[in-house]
Amino acid sequence: MIEVVDDSNYLPHFNVLRFQQWIESVVMEEGKCLGELCFVFGSDDWLLEYNRTYLQHDYYTDIITFDYCSEDDVSGDLLISVERVDDNAKDNNVPRETEILRVCVHGVLHLCGYGDKSSDEVLVMRQKEDAYLCTY
Repeated sequence: MIEVVDDSNYLPHFNVLRFQQWIESVVMEEGKCLGELCFVFGSDDWLLEYNRTYLQHDYYTDIITFDYCSEDDVSGDLLISVERVDDNAKDNNVPRETEILRVCVHGVLHLCGYGDKSSDEVLVMRQKEDAYLCTY
């Protein structure tokens, strides 16, 4: 099950059904089973509080992923700052929707076991993001 919660009223024209189907296809393509995923969109300050409280990080971020996976079941809460997404889209000169999708699939790829701490991991993550963005 995939739930989308827009606490920011950021996604008024977002095709939730298409998004859910796409995320499910990403999970299946990675050889995993879909568990429960919840994508929550909110403000910078809202996500900063989660970052401080749960990760002891005192900085803005675009996404925080809480991993509830078990074996091959992909489950988690993905909390996304719409303000960071907007800034990323401007900085990377891409449409807002593209950046929303990139951040969301980035979180899902973390839940599928991909990291982004080393330069090699970042390269693989970016290649996966780009490949899946082409399938949306």
